[in-house]
Amino acid sequence: MALPIALTGLVTPLLVVAAPTSAAATPTNAATDCSDTTAYPWMDTTATADERAQALLDASTPHQVYRWLVEQPANAPQQTTFGGVTYPAQVPCTPTVVYTDGPDGVRFTPGVTAFPAPIAVASTWDEELTEARSAAIAAEAFDKGKNVVLGPGLASGRTPLSGRTAEYFGEDPLLTGLLTAATVNGLEESGDPDQAVLSNLKHYVANEQELDRQTSSSNVDERTRRQIYDLPFEIALDRSSPASVMCSYNQVNGVYGCENPLLDDVLRDDLGFDGYVVSDFGAVHSTAPSLVNGLDQELNRPIWFTPERLDQALAAGDVTQAQIDQAAFRVVRTYIDGGLFDHPLPATPVADASTPEHEALARRVAAEGSVLLQNDGVLPLAPAAGDTIALIGPTASSTPTDGVSAASVCSMAWRFNNAGTMECEDLVSPETAIRERAAQDGATVTFTDGSDVAAAAAAAAQADVAVVFGYQRSGEFSDLPDLRLQGNGDALIEAVAAANPDTVVVLQTGSAVEMPWVDDVRAVLETWYAGEQMGPATADLLFGDVNPSGKLPMTFPVSLADTPTAASPDRYPGTFADGSTTRAEGSTEIRQVEYGEGLQVGHRWYEAQEIDPLFAFGHGLSYTEFEYSRVKVTPVSNKEGREVRIRFRLTNTGDRAGTETAQAYLSLPDEAGEPFRRLVGWEQVTLQPGEHRTVEIVLTEEDLAELHLLQVWDEDAGSWATPRGRYEVTVGGSIEATERSRFRIR
Repeated sequence: MALPIALTGLVTPLLVVAAPTSAAATPTNAATDCSDTTAYPWMDTTATADERAQALLDASTPHQVYRWLVEQPANAPQQTTFGGVTYPAQVPCTPTVVYTDGPDGVRFTPGVTAFPAPIAVASTWDEELTEARSAAIAAEAFDKGKNVVLGPGLASGRTPLSGRTAEYFGEDPLLTGLLTAATVNGLEESGDPDQAVLSNLKHYVANEQELDRQTSSSNVDERTRRQIYDLPFEIALDRSSPASVMCSYNQVNGVYGCENPLLDDVLRDDLGFDGYVVSDFGAVHSTAPSLVNGLDQELNRPIWFTPERLDQALAAGDVTQAQIDQAAFRVVRTYIDGGLFDHPLPATPVADASTPEHEALARRVAAEGSVLLQNDGVLPLAPAAGDTIALIGPTASSTPTDGVSAASVCSMAWRFNNAGTMECEDLVSPETAIRERAAQDGATVTFTDGSDVAAAAAAAAQADVAVVFGYQRSGEFSDLPDLRLQGNGDALIEAVAAANPDTVVVLQTGSAVEMPWVDDVRAVLETWYAGEQMGPATADLLFGDVNPSGKLPMTFPVSLADTPTAASPDRYPGTFADGSTTRAEGSTEIRQVEYGEGLQVGHRWYEAQEIDPLFAFGHGLSYTEFEYSRVKVTPVSNKEGREVRIRFRLTNTGDRAGTETAQAYLSLPDEAGEPFRRLVGWEQVTLQPGEHRTVEIVLTEEDLAELHLLQVWDEDAGSWATPRGRYEVTVGGSIEATERSRFRIR
């Protein structure tokens, strides 16, 4: 049973999702000959998934059908009692299925790789790398006896205060949608025919804050919902085939997500989803409304979809047998189609599912997902023999200081070790890796934990260069109170910078942070929650063994006051009927969160409001420089359809090889009513010093149709529309790009 776990020293507890403890990860009914397809036609692999699912349901009693509507009885076929609720044993030849939470890896499980958090993955802007990481996670999940990964997570970055920002792919719907699709493809299409793992998109929809997530309503207009919050799901569904979607805790315009007609009317009918919808744990509030509006499976134990409640709803005419059968059919068909019936979990889970290849992949993602925000030439480090590097800050070391260490910012995926406590297994700290790398140059490294600011400043003053680590921990169940560094980080950095003019800041955060000290330091490197290989990856970047190439997937504002939701408390945190933003003790009133910023989410807001960010969306420096020129846009219309070709020259004007993520943005005609640009594509290009290349980003007919790159949602027509008029394309290394060209659509 999934239970909240109280964890000493963590910002928030996490929820374990697992099969009942009595369910062994082995095929059920070992004595049953499941190859007898006459007796068990649902095991006939020559039949379609639809035919097999229907055959199973035809052979089931009503209460055996009910089992599929709740996670635990669906997934532990020989167990009959769950939380005091009794079912008959399931029909023979149905698989044991084990869910694991997993936006960033196999959670709460020893012997797996601690990969960087999704926000770091998003900073790579690399779909192939994202897919490779997810395939590794799928392999580890299966080896550990888990075959449904509850991930990836996707949201739209409405506020950087959201506690789960690090679990998502940033603030842009196109980037989020494509990386989500790559994640799903990696999880479900890993290439191993004997490994069957399913994915789960979460959470649908407008789930943008942890504060009162179960007792708040996200009030959003249709155009905004379609273009900002639905669009990443739509893109993911077009470019991949996720097995399931998890409905969210929050209400959407006054109706809970897991009983909202959006599940059928939009997710299924409009976006084309054909898997099953599962609730978040505790997100179901009804029996009939949930089932009628599209919920198929209640997560964890039976509460609202118990046999008793389903029987009562049937007798009252609130639901029909056809609706129950449809929900069960969706679950069974998906399990069969995804291979769970034909590729059972291993009888004995692998003790250590991580591999050297996975560790190398984690290191690569950590390096390529780090973003060099600022550098005036102090990086890469090139110490001479005898030089001293001062490392400062508790998160640089594996030795805890007041409970804080490198493990505190390893990733969102806190895991149980064999001793029953939680840690980031196989973590290599920055201190360890930087000491080893500095020794190659004959340099010495000192470490100060930063708890004594004066001592840290003194250590910095004695060093040739100071590298100070600043952190911010965040997670599920609560939002951040502000965008400041934690652990007195700002004061520590200011003191170190005052003591040593050659100060480098390494940030380990899950979201954007304010930087009141930014003008006083020479370099800033954002590494996010970089996983178990954080140390080697950080050393690779600081010493230039790897050239930074990461790009921000979210805007870093100068201050919290500049963010889209700061304009009014009804936007965030949301208000109650009396106008208050503070929940009265014992109150269950729904907090009303007004999405009054509309389409102006993330980088759209800063451009429309003409607010200069600290670091713009798409920003990221390199140890070389790139120049954009000769931009030309060619719209093509022929019998095959319409496409837009964006061509430009990219030149490496620096003295070392580097990879640039060249980005293309589009301004729509004035009639669209969008005073901001949208991301429409990017290309990653590696160039040698002095090399130039003509780069082409082609927006194909398929892209234009499926990704809605030129379109807006027309609420009156209830469909997408392409405005007529002048379009302007801008290309460059971030949304602050200035190289542009125009075209018209008549």
